[in-house]
Amino acid sequence: MDLLTVFIIAVGLGVDAFSVAIGIGAANVKKSWSPVLRLASAFGAFQFIMPIIGWLAGLTIVNIIAGYAYCVAFALLVYVGSKMIWEAFQKEKDEEKVDKTTGMPLLLLSIATSIDALAVGFSFSLLKTPIILPAIIIGVVCFAMTVIGMYFGKGLAKLFGKKVEIFGGVVLIAIGVKILIDHLS
Repeated sequence: MDLLTVFIIAVGLGVDAFSVAIGIGAANVKKSWSPVLRLASAFGAFQFIMPIIGWLAGLTIVNIIAGYAYCVAFALLVYVGSKMIWEAFQKEKDEEKVDKTTGMPLLLLSIATSIDALAVGFSFSLLKTPIILPAIIIGVVCFAMTVIGMYFGKGLAKLFGKKVEIFGGVVLIAIGVKILIDHLS
């Protein structure tokens, strides 16, 4: 498989991470590099490792997981998005806001945005395509798209305030619904 095709696949896989990063960037109360780097590193790492897992798993495990992966992604994104919307309506106390770039929210979002990469890895194994270079490209592209998304979201938050946090939650839910509809149709 040529590098241009791998890059296009990487961008396609990174779109969910980019969209989620916009919402997180808009809602994030910390104005430093650390949340950006945590989110981008986690998303990039999961986008790197999931194709490798899919490639190694081959037909047996991936077929079992693939039947339910869209449900998991849907549930995780709806949960985190709903929580963001709920928090937007709470009294503004920055110290009470949950940082979605740490702990369980970070893990859930990383899994939800990288499940498709598992299937990509599986398809690479069917094509007998080596996985390490494509996985590196996918991880790096996702990292970059997440950084850009976080800063884009922060810019929107400056312009529109709390409305962007609500919008970010709605975007996460919409991505979850899109994933569900795509797999059910």
